[in-house]
Amino acid sequence: MTLTVEEAEAHIRRTCFAYAPPGRTGVELEWLVHDPAEPGRAVAPERLDGALAALDQLPRGGGLSREPGGQVELSTAPAASLPECVEAAAADLAAVRRALARAGLALLGQGLDPSRGPRRVVDHPRYRAMDSYFAADGPWGRVMMCATAAVQVNVECGLEQDYRRRWALAHRLGPVLVAAFANSPLWRGRPTGWRSTRQALWARIDPGRTRPPHHHPAGPRAAWSRYALDARLMCLPRSAPAEDWAAPRGVTFRSWLDGASRCAQTPTLDDLDYHLGTLFPPVRPRGWLELRMIDAQRGDDWIAATAVPATLLDDPAAAEAAWRATAPLCPDGMPQARVWARAARLGPADPALGAAVRSCFAAARAALAPGPVRDAVADFAARYAERGRCPADDRLDELRTATRVEGARSW
Repeated sequence: MTLTVEEAEAHIRRTCFAYAPPGRTGVELEWLVHDPAEPGRAVAPERLDGALAALDQLPRGGGLSREPGGQVELSTAPAASLPECVEAAAADLAAVRRALARAGLALLGQGLDPSRGPRRVVDHPRYRAMDSYFAADGPWGRVMMCATAAVQVNVECGLEQDYRRRWALAHRLGPVLVAAFANSPLWRGRPTGWRSTRQALWARIDPGRTRPPHHHPAGPRAAWSRYALDARLMCLPRSAPAEDWAAPRGVTFRSWLDGASRCAQTPTLDDLDYHLGTLFPPVRPRGWLELRMIDAQRGDDWIAATAVPATLLDDPAAAEAAWRATAPLCPDGMPQARVWARAARLGPADPALGAAVRSCFAAARAALAPGPVRDAVADFAARYAERGRCPADDRLDELRTATRVEGARSW
């Protein structure tokens, strides 16, 4: 049966935005993996496979997967509350760390591998097709695929009466979260000039699948539907894994539906669902809202990176404070590309962004109940937000210290 544009639009609107009250929270923690004894060398995939082989089931039921460059991703199931989400992720993460330590390996919490170049080690037809797709536009797609890591926070879409404002607030918070948690200032051992080089990389990749959707007067569902159908096809899954999954160049899903493409097969709902999973904007609706703009963090700073956005979106008082705090960054209602770029380059050292970061952290702390999660947010704020700093500044300070020491030895 032929899928029409109208049916595709209805499917996107129905499945990507599911009305649900705030509260449930999930997190996906991506990590680079290295050998502390040889941090500049790539870890052989066989060694990493052996280290993780014993982890058939994590203690709290989280999922463990591998990204194209060998990054490890730990995904929690949706938890009924933020503290439950953090507790489950921490327990599963401890098990992963122990397994890696037995093999002499460790997780590296940075948004971009600071020393090693991108190397794809997961040979799946999806990743082969993605690699080929991005390579046609330059090297940045492969770097993103194989050398970056993130904290991705998942929250509900909200109820019908307030989901539009919630969608807007998630985007307004985007540059604030980029700035506050920027943690990728180095590439191949040198400063890049960006606090979040990872975010800068995303800005260089296929804007039709990585930039936020444009405003639509009919609301987020219509905006996302238009965005999804106008994005180019990245890959077409085949029945045989050995087949080439590459899609014809320049074909959008809309043109495929209209028959104005070089695709031999007819699009189905399964093809549409797969296509939706190849779109990577900073806020992605998947029946819930997936916030994708936060760099991976060192140690347990992922707790603050999870708690702050979840609290600012889910607590009514915190959400209202965050809306006011982000207003100076959004004179037209939503942050423009230049705001995202300032956040990535300067972090909270940018005066307007720094003020928004401090206000948002204060609102999150005020809304959180006493306990380990609030303590983690307060500790992060004291080290970074309240001082106009972000984790990237620590990485740059460490490099300066190492360079001075090396220079002294040479002298």
